[in-house]
Amino acid sequence: MAEEAPTAWQADPLPRGRHKLSRDAVRASQRERLLGAMAEVVSAEGYEATTVPKVVAAARVSTNAFYEQFKDKADCFIALCEMAGDALFTEMASFATETDWLTSLDKGMDFYLRWWQQQPALTRAYMIELPAAGRRAQDERERQHERFLEVVRYLAEWARRTDPDLPPASKIALDAAVDAPTDLVGREVRADRLEQLHELKDELTDLLIRLIADDSWVARHAERAGA
Repeated sequence: MAEEAPTAWQADPLPRGRHKLSRDAVRASQRERLLGAMAEVVSAEGYEATTVPKVVAAARVSTNAFYEQFKDKADCFIALCEMAGDALFTEMASFATETDWLTSLDKGMDFYLRWWQQQPALTRAYMIELPAAGRRAQDERERQHERFLEVVRYLAEWARRTDPDLPPASKIALDAAVDAPTDLVGREVRADRLEQLHELKDELTDLLIRLIADDSWVARHAERAGA
């Protein structure tokens, strides 16, 4: 199994007493710990049972520090979801520098699954509890969908530059290429199979190839590879 990635709730506390950290550094540290604590508490207890006092206690910051950063529990949880989506998007976009679109897709899928697998608290909070946070959280998920749709569109255009015989990309198929990995990861997490998440890689990669290109392309590619 891949080495477990560090999560925000594991951030070191600020030094006791006087220190030379700037106010901005202190606030950044507090925010990091609060977001990580939100992931941890929501993962363990569920969104509805999570309270600001529980998050503050887990983060080891004051209640005043919480309200300097966030309006309420929902605001903190949505910020956590935004942070996760932004971090994942930045990493996924970096695979655009690969030599071909299939390599980009393969490496991107490998990273995507390991990223969720290595951050269990965040993954459970996002994949299981996000609907409980209401419309604002759903709006954030839609925003992330549109961003990742741009990645998929880029791969579809790249595939057609490689093979001009491919038909135009289907909007529904590209939407499905964004939603399928998230939905399947969510299903595995809800079934408590997070540790087996990376086992989805080959099937998910094959599915996305078919959605981004088409079934006939898969067959032609296999013939060319064997020639």
